[in-house]
Amino acid sequence: MNTASVQEVQSEERMDQACAWIARLRSDSVTAADRRDFAQWMQASDRNREAFDAMAELWGDLGALRHMPIDTLFPESRPSPAAVNRRKTSASAQTESPRWDLSRWLMGSGVVAACLVVTVWIGNQWLSGKGAEEQLYATAVGETRIVTLADGSRVQLNTNSELQVTYSREERHTELLRGEAFFDVTRQTSRPFTVAAGKAKIRVLGTEFNVERNKDNTRVSVTGGTVAVSEASTAPGLRPESVKLVKNQKVSVSGSGLGDVASTSADEALDWTRGVLVFEDTPLSEALEELNRYLSVPAEAAPSVAERRLSGTFEISDPDNTLKAITTALNLIADHSDPNLTLLSPDRN
Repeated sequence: MNTASVQEVQSEERMDQACAWIARLRSDSVTAADRRDFAQWMQASDRNREAFDAMAELWGDLGALRHMPIDTLFPESRPSPAAVNRRKTSASAQTESPRWDLSRWLMGSGVVAACLVVTVWIGNQWLSGKGAEEQLYATAVGETRIVTLADGSRVQLNTNSELQVTYSREERHTELLRGEAFFDVTRQTSRPFTVAAGKAKIRVLGTEFNVERNKDNTRVSVTGGTVAVSEASTAPGLRPESVKLVKNQKVSVSGSGLGDVASTSADEALDWTRGVLVFEDTPLSEALEELNRYLSVPAEAAPSVAERRLSGTFEISDPDNTLKAITTALNLIADHSDPNLTLLSPDRN
């Protein structure tokens, strides 16, 4: 087989692979592993990207994807600026790579019919206004979970947490509906990564940070890179306050606005990922907010002891015993008369 024949066979194989990827990614059974494999396939060779682009162009000509940007459905398919420059350079060179022979491929491909059905269905979904689907991830009390998103970013969800993910052409948007999560974000300068959590709005390009959403506030702690934190909303006519955090800084956002920027550490911010809670001169009210994620019956501090300071490392494998230890350490008593709430107050003895 001569060189031209080998290249032709390879081209047809890439087209088959590109079509198969479209079918797999839009199936109901697609997994995070499938998306990771797809991202690796796209990054492995410019020829793979060209095959995928050719498939998108083909379905656009057929009318299936005319109003549906393929990079919105598959964020991994967006070429980097460097890749775009390489393609422009390649296109201007005198010796060009063999072009895809779509007509010949269509005549001989065994998967084109299935791929056409899938892409026409996608187009109809897009035109009907449904667009890219949202992903929802959640954990139960006592459960933690690590999620790999479509762009390779990783999110570790703490117990009793819920995260909604919506990726688009312009933005990678997430919302922490409840609980706590640690984000390790893949850098993409063309698409910022945002997190909405209660009264806080967080915006990054690529970094590591922890978000803790509580009843009255949201705390953001940065363990790497830079994070912009702002108020999600403010009074009409006023500009939301914002602050930039760097490594080992944290801030709290509540209905009254941004708090003061304070120092933190990876040990303090990510203690829960190691199965412990670390408190360093922490107000009791804040410590209980964290512990309540693990308790079946939440605990609350009476106003007279809410600001008492707590320091120490506590296991979260047995949260009820941890609450007892905190009660003893601060010379408090626990009132269990309300079956839905444990109230900590001063021990008068």
